Amino acid sequence: MAKANDLTKGKVTGLILRFYFPLLLTNMLQQMYNIADTAIVGKGLGDRALAAVGNMSSLTFLIFGFSMGLANGFSVIIAQSFGAKNYSKLRRAIASSAVLCLMIAIILTAVSLSFLKPTLQLLRTDSSILKDGLTYGYFIFGGLVITITYNLFSCILRALGDSKTPFIAIIISTAVNLFLDSFCIFVLKTGVEGAAIATIISQIVSAFICWLRIRKIDVLHITREDFRSNGALYAELFKNGLPMAAMNSITAVGCMVIQFFVNGLGVAFTTAYSACSKYITLFMQPSCTAGFAMSAFTSQNYGAKKFGRIREGLRVCVAISTLSYVFLGSLMIFFPEALAKVMLSGSEPIGLARQYLPICGIFMFAVDYLFVFRSGCQAFGKPLLPMISGILEMALRVAVIALFIPVIGFSATAFAEASAWIGALLINMIAFESMLRKHLGKTEIQHKKIRSVA
Repeated sequence: MAKANDLTKGKVTGLILRFYFPLLLTNMLQQMYNIADTAIVGKGLGDRALAAVGNMSSLTFLIFGFSMGLANGFSVIIAQSFGAKNYSKLRRAIASSAVLCLMIAIILTAVSLSFLKPTLQLLRTDSSILKDGLTYGYFIFGGLVITITYNLFSCILRALGDSKTPFIAIIISTAVNLFLDSFCIFVLKTGVEGAAIATIISQIVSAFICWLRIRKIDVLHITREDFRSNGALYAELFKNGLPMAAMNSITAVGCMVIQFFVNGLGVAFTTAYSACSKYITLFMQPSCTAGFAMSAFTSQNYGAKKFGRIREGLRVCVAISTLSYVFLGSLMIFFPEALAKVMLSGSEPIGLARQYLPICGIFMFAVDYLFVFRSGCQAFGKPLLPMISGILEMALRVAVIALFIPVIGFSATAFAEASAWIGALLINMIAFESMLRKHLGKTEIQHKKIRSVA
């Protein structure tokens, strides 16, 4: 049987880096095949099809982000239970998380399919791309159970310190996705539904590979008894999961407001914004991955009450985010046109992307550090503060774009993102430092009492 990865023992830097790099490759591959999807759709079906698929990004982030937030919140309890060596609670937490995720997947599927068309119309989606947007959306949201299953399985593995299995899964699923994408669009001439079908099938492959690993971990002999309804555990899972899910959804609403204003400018602006959003998401991945590493490391050591190690882990993850900003931020600042031409073919969308990318590149340090500090707060079992920061993010996005888009045009979308990142970073940084110092202070008092007795 396989063993989980205990992050409460050993040298901090080595542990985090061994966990980080497979997970980074996983996330980068996932985003690369998302960009490849975009390139295949753009080159194979044209800029309007690309705009239709890209126009769905804020809406899919709303639904997928909610489910991912839940899974991340549940995984904090799983990781804390593992760190505390409470394997009975660990098994019950995983079983309860599976039950709750299935229920939520069914509800979200029904809601997203029912309100897809009116939501796209509310976002002022251009009539020329509405049909393709609906087609793509019905397929993607129809496969929501698969997406949520994969998210839960990957979160469980990360909570147990396993970043290698998701990496293997994503390598295989990426190959499947790219093959099916090209085959459906260029050979079968299926249109945007081909890209959606390819994504769903690749997620099935990923979920299956992760499940094979989970069932082999020695401390996870889950039985029927572990699935017995447990109100207190359900409440604890929801206490962590719902604020994180709400935070993602609130952030997504802010992104949807930006999408609303961008769509009102015309299809060329929608196309440019879609391509730029893909790059932002891709270039966030090293720091986003540092956030995942911070969450798993902090959760396990919080459960083990080893708070001094958390400070060491923070230094490592902040260093990773700094390096990421220096390299990837520079690409956005100095080579925006080259990046734009990878996915876009029209001169107007390329020119718009050339405005957007350098601004976000300058301020990207804020979102890079945000991932680390916000994940740390969540791993302490205090998800309400990150949710409050999500509300601030939404408010800043809405205020900045509403005030400045009539004045400076498309560039206001980039400044809206930057202001949201900075505001959220300040809240999470202050909250994390406060909580960590509080726990370190309690630990020092306990040590003094022990020394005085001795």
